[in-house]
Amino acid sequence: MSAQDAPAHLLIVDDDTRIRALLQKYLLRNNYLATGARDAAHARRLLAGLSFDLIVLDVMMPGEDGISLTRHIRAHAKTPVLLLTAKGEAADRIAGLEAGADDYLPKPFEPRELLLRINAILRRTPQAAPEATLPQVLILGPLRYDLERGELRRGDQPVRLTQTEATIMRFFCQNPGEVITREALVEHLGRDRAAHGGMVGQERAVDVQITRLRRKIEHDPKAPRHLQTVRGAGYILMTD
Repeated sequence: MSAQDAPAHLLIVDDDTRIRALLQKYLLRNNYLATGARDAAHARRLLAGLSFDLIVLDVMMPGEDGISLTRHIRAHAKTPVLLLTAKGEAADRIAGLEAGADDYLPKPFEPRELLLRINAILRRTPQAAPEATLPQVLILGPLRYDLERGELRRGDQPVRLTQTEATIMRFFCQNPGEVITREALVEHLGRDRAAHGGMVGQERAVDVQITRLRRKIEHDPKAPRHLQTVRGAGYILMTD
């Protein structure tokens, strides 16, 4: 699959675990990538390390609400925002739109209507040409990573990666030079917290995978040149 044909990546921000999970499953069935955030603070951490094509955001959440988060998003990015709320009054719709939201859907709603609104927003959102912003082949010393094919090579020889390593490698290469948080990696890998000992245990598992990946791409894994640790933040991939 080429970068141009890649499915849009959506961020679903809702403090209701059941609604969040249902929306993620529904969007995945309709050929979207979907990452979930449980509140505004969680969403801010994901947004610091990931790029999304659209954000579906609940207004009424504990802590920072969706209107405030929309203002934050709009101050830093042009990512379209679709607000969800139990309130349908005109004043609330106006507040959301004034904050910079692209559309507004009151709860309860039919998933089909949400899908149609998402499609409409994405159709009218200008898409930057991938070639203008992201090289199709990234150079890592003696290694070359073909982003379109998802292949890592040392000269003419392929470098074999496990499925998890390949997923992590593609994720970093789609965001070269950007800090990726450990939590963002956990979310991207789609691990279930209950089955893997909670977020701390999952982040440690990610650290293990990073160590293994470094053994394959670094000349000296103990002093990495390309896949570097950013203390207190996460990891960053530095290309040549």
